[in-house]
Formats: sequence, structure tokens, C-alpha cells
Amino acid sequence: MELSQRVSGIFSERFGGHGDMFASAGRINLIGEHTDYNGGFVFPGAIDKTIVAEIRANGTGVVRVFSIDCDEYAQFGLGEKDKPAQPWARYIFGVCREIIKAGGKAAGFDAAFAGDIPLGAGLSSSAALESCFAFALNEIFNDGAVDKFRLALIGQATEHNYCGVNCGIMDQFASVFGRKDNLIRLDCRSLEYKYFPFDPIGYSLLLIDSLVKHQLSDSPYNKRRESCERVAARLGIDTLRDATPEMLDAVKNDISDEDYRRARFVIGEKERVLDVCDALEAGDYERVGRDMYDTHEGLSKDYEVSCEELDFLNHLARKSGVTGSRIMGGGFGGCTVNLVRNEIVDRFKETVRVGYSARYGFEPKFYDVVISDGARRLN
Repeated sequence: MELSQRVSGIFSERFGGHGDMFASAGRINLIGEHTDYNGGFVFPGAIDKTIVAEIRANGTGVVRVFSIDCDEYAQFGLGEKDKPAQPWARYIFGVCREIIKAGGKAAGFDAAFAGDIPLGAGLSSSAALESCFAFALNEIFNDGAVDKFRLALIGQATEHNYCGVNCGIMDQFASVFGRKDNLIRLDCRSLEYKYFPFDPIGYSLLLIDSLVKHQLSDSPYNKRRESCERVAARLGIDTLRDATPEMLDAVKNDISDEDYRRARFVIGEKERVLDVCDALEAGDYERVGRDMYDTHEGLSKDYEVSCEELDFLNHLARKSGVTGSRIMGGGFGGCTVNLVRNEIVDRFKETVRVGYSARYGFEPKFYDVVISDGARRLN
């Protein structure tokens, strides 16, 4: 059954009648990792894995919402003291509170929702949930008066203030601004953005979930950020966004080898994002693939956020003639994102299935994704 039909049926059972249908999407980031806190660029796009919600104002100050996937019901008011117990409901509560704090209107409503975004695969299901409800409540209670950028910030603030996650803006931005057959270059310093065409005729995007997540005893992200900040300070600049390879080499003897390698990756990644933008405008997907492989190499060797399983998936991609492959996300587990010619997709999946299970004793998961629209009304 189609997701929207399933949601509509459950809504009618729980609340009677029908409301308005809305959706928002998960996201991938094609290239541009660990660049956000260095003032660089990211390059995300919304995908065809979504959260779908049916919502109807109920004329009260109470929110009544049913999570179909969790098979749980939550009910809460709209005051700060009304924060619900269920973790999933806090995302919706937080969106309501942040809309009100931003000067918008929110009132009681009934809702049912479900999704097909794989959990734990790094596709930002939480941002999709926030964006779906932010977009919907803006339409229902504010006649669309809150601009889309504010909606993304509302989702980010929800994570910060109600869910305990100090995330950046990329996930919510992609879920709100996603456009079919386009990726978005987001400047993490100025927050300016531009769409670039992504319609890879003859190619497919395939995510491979390693199904591992290594727990580390130290704080690897903070340590890498500190490396970047030390190098930027030595160069006399605010972030590595303004650094060049020549500038880095000029201070190589004044910094540690680890700090040098961390900065080398970030500076190179900034240039790769820009190169991929040029390649997409030229329709050169083979060039995109080469940059993806270079990113993986840098993340593995210089930034050291890969792991054996991800490196093995990347090795199988190279061996199979896949156009491009790299770690997607922070690292130490999770997915690789692969740009694969259509004629070898099935063969590549089988190679990975056999090779990975032989080595690690279990099969990875595969997700075919298409770049699609972000937050939107369905009816």
C-alpha cells in the first residue's frame, strides 16, 4: 500500500474524517564532509524516502498525534511545560514551540504520520519529521507566511532545544529546500545556496549500509575540529575556508603532522565540492565519481574517520568499476554513497552481498535513492 494511503486510513480510524496531507524527505550529501564547521560548502539533496503526515486543526489547544511506525499515541499542550515523554513526539512539540517563539501561530491539531526513511542509515529522518510538520503548520495556521529558510531554522532549533542534538543546518535545509533532479550547494559561512542539476541518465545512486557503528573512547569529532582550528589560527584566518594548499604547505613545519593532514583534507574537500558543481553543469558524471573516490581516500587516510568495513565497501566499488563511491556522513560506520552505471547495478550488489557477508558474516543493506522534492503538500 502506498505510504499516503496507509497514513490516510489510520488517520480516519483514529480521528474520523480527513485532513491535509504533507510530506518531507530524507537527504543525502553527495560530497562535502566535515566542511560545515570549517566555513566551507556542503552539497545535499532531498531523496525519495519520506515522512508523510495527515494533519487537521482540531479547534483546541491540544495536539493529538499518532506515530504509525512506533504504534504510539501522544497528546500534549503547546506550553513549555507540556513537553511529551515520547522522544519522537518531542520533535513535533519542539516544532510547535519554535514556531510560536518565532512569532508564528500554532494551535491544536490531530495528526497521523509514517515514513519509509531507513532509521540509522544517516538519511536524517528526524529532520524530515521536523520539516514535514513545520511546513504543514505554516500552511495550516500561518497561510504560508513563514519563509522556507525560517522553517529550516525552526527544525534546527528543535534539535538543539528539545532533542539534545547540537546539529548544523544542512539536514533541515535539504529537507525544506529539496528540489527534484537538483542538488543544493550550501555555503555554510554565508548560508547562500544555489541549485545544480542532478539528472544522471544512465547512472543510479545506491547507498550501502555497512550496519556497523564503531563506538570510540575519545571524542573524534571534537579532536578533528580542534586540529582545524589550530591550523586556521596559525594561518591567521577564521576558518580553513580561506586557506589554500600553498598556505598550508608554508606552515607545515610549524604544525603537527596530524593537524597538517586534517587541514589538507578539508582544503581539498572544499575544492572538490566546487569541482563537482562544475562537472554537473557540464554533465560529466565520471568526473563527479573521481571526486567522490578522492573524498573517500582523504576521509580514510588524512581525516581518519573511516573504518575497515567502509574501506572494504569502497574497495569493492573500485574493483567492480563503480563510477564513484565514498563514505557518507561523519564516519566510523554507516553508509557509502555510490554512483553506479545502470548496467552494472545488479552485478555490483551481488558482488557486495557475497564479498561482505563472506568477510563479516552478515549482509549489508542496499537503498536505491532518487533526488526528489523536499517539504510539500500532497493534496
